Amino acid sequence: MSASFASALRAASDAASAQHYPQGTLYVVATPIGNLADISLRALHVLQLADSIACEDTRHTQGLLRSYGIEKTGAQLLALHQHNEQEGAQTVIARLQQGQRVAYVSDAGTPAISDPGARLVAAVQAAGLRAVPLPGASSITTALSAAGAVAHSGGQDGFVFAGFLPAKSAERATLIAQQLAHEARCVVLLEAPHRIGELAQALAVLGQRPVTLARELTKQFEEITTQPAQALTAWLEGSPQRSRGEFVVLLHPTAVASDDGKSLQVLRLLLQELPLKTAVRLAAEITGASRNTLYDTALQWKRDGATPDGEAS
Repeated sequence: MSASFASALRAASDAASAQHYPQGTLYVVATPIGNLADISLRALHVLQLADSIACEDTRHTQGLLRSYGIEKTGAQLLALHQHNEQEGAQTVIARLQQGQRVAYVSDAGTPAISDPGARLVAAVQAAGLRAVPLPGASSITTALSAAGAVAHSGGQDGFVFAGFLPAKSAERATLIAQQLAHEARCVVLLEAPHRIGELAQALAVLGQRPVTLARELTKQFEEITTQPAQALTAWLEGSPQRSRGEFVVLLHPTAVASDDGKSLQVLRLLLQELPLKTAVRLAAEITGASRNTLYDTALQWKRDGATPDGEAS
């Protein structure tokens, strides 16, 4: 243990021990995504207090705990990962029913988002037991906070978390073209280093849409860059280092031109005579409105059963 974490453990006890930590409870604990100092005082306290710790990789978690000076026996560590989460959840539930405090950690970051944990929490709640979250590091919010990619006006507030796209190139290309290209809000993707090149090539169809690549977040070689989608491949090929590390990929919101309703009038008229995609393209060229926004509007009309003249069919 580093001497710097000895004081952290004392601070954790001083700061967090006054809170009540009920027995028979699952504690979902966020852990650092790279920088060990990004652990919360409450997380340190609960990891010391826990009777058992369920985790993706027991060897990884044992090393993490020892970095902070926390010792747990092999019997106190339970392997619970994507391949055994359903069965592992039953072991956790049995320990909770015995009155144990059980912590769950993924290998890095906040569990149950892109990492395992969601099925565990659902099973624990279905058994009538409690799950308590301990917030902390997350690659998703870390990247968002430094990218300036979440709009707060123009009807594009917030972001969409899409996670890992399909591994098969055809499925990935279809998803990008048919869904992500028409999502006006910021879209958050995750990608592994061995597939980031393929993802960059697939995203090139988005043209000038800004895309932020954030890799090795909180680590020594952290790098965050924003490029037009069509320039991502060239940027990655600029240095071998750029394809290393885990990636968060942010598709920035699409620009929406101010509109007084004329673009929708034009779109309705064109839809009476032309196929949807052609009508959308022409309406965008004529009015200057966002093609993606017009496309989404036309699809919504179709889903709602509205005719081009605005009447319900």
